[in-house]
Amino acid sequence: MRSGVRTWEAVREFALGLPEAVEEFPWGPEDCVVKVNRKIFVFPGNTDGPQPPGLSVKLKDDVLHGHAMAAPGAEPTGYGLGRSGWVSVPLAEKGTPPVHVLCEWVEESYRTVALKRHVKELDARRPAEG
Repeated sequence: MRSGVRTWEAVREFALGLPEAVEEFPWGPEDCVVKVNRKIFVFPGNTDGPQPPGLSVKLKDDVLHGHAMAAPGAEPTGYGLGRSGWVSVPLAEKGTPPVHVLCEWVEESYRTVALKRHVKELDARRPAEG
């Protein structure tokens, strides 16, 4: 469980570091979401609730979606979101993808809802970070 919490913290920090990303709690303290342009791109949940740490991301790319669905315990996100490409991945399972893969999924989800100027800003960071 501890590694799940560390993974959750790293992915949450990455998501909040994306251009103009904001954290909100629209359904209470146990239901964290991260948005850009008033649109959710990741449901990171939290580490204090009754459920183990996990996250949900929207992956339109078939390869990334298939990879995410192959993660241990992964399933289509509930409430009908799975039909739109959302995948929920638990973070405390043995064989959970590494943080850099989870962050890649979060970034892909971000790109699906971000404005062009956000994506441009994100892409401009690449050479400086590389």
